[in-house]
Amino acid sequence: MDERLQKAIKLREKGMLEESNESLLDLIRMSPNNPQFNYHCAWSYDALGEEAKAVPYYEKAIQLGLTDEDLEGALLGLGSTYRTLGQYENSQKTLQKAIERFPNNKALQVFYSMTLYNLKQHHEAMELLLRCIAETSQDHNILDYKKAIKFYANKLDETWK
Repeated sequence: MDERLQKAIKLREKGMLEESNESLLDLIRMSPNNPQFNYHCAWSYDALGEEAKAVPYYEKAIQLGLTDEDLEGALLGLGSTYRTLGQYENSQKTLQKAIERFPNNKALQVFYSMTLYNLKQHHEAMELLLRCIAETSQDHNILDYKKAIKFYANKLDETWK
């Protein structure tokens, strides 16, 4: 990894968000088509709470091509950012694409369930969340009821007599 990028990431990790963002913008000015610089710049804007500024950097990083690990994070970041901006359809498309590419990433599924909620697809959102909880929880109380949680995940409106 580029030494200058590592320095900007360390600044972000230390909570020096503005300094990290400034460093990343300098890197992009020098190398505008570097996908990692664009990805981390997007991330820095998200960390600063400036989601609208993050979007073009996420989009460019993805378009330029990222390693799978960075692509996974960029798709999650972009999908989540679209959701926070009220761009629910863009969020849905982005997160669906991410889940198809990275089906074992439960965080993607959780963020996707939030988008489904915003799209008023409450049943699908709850089913996905319940399945994620049942499949990933280490809580012994959840594990005791794992089978039941998974069974009821898509039957929330059913009643039995």
